[in-house]
Amino acid sequence: MPDYQKMYLALFKASEEAINLLIEAQRECEELYMSARDGEEEDTENSEERV
Repeated sequence: MPDYQKMYLALFKASEEAINLLIEAQRECEELYMSARDGEEEDTENSEERV
């Protein structure tokens, strides 16, 4: 007879790892986006000062 508890726990653990991987990827992308935006804002501020 299959060990349903073992199968459930294996699936649950894999699902949790997948979710955590996606969360980490999202955070990295958000940081890249924000740092790129910060760079654009600095460029805009510098160009306004030159005018």
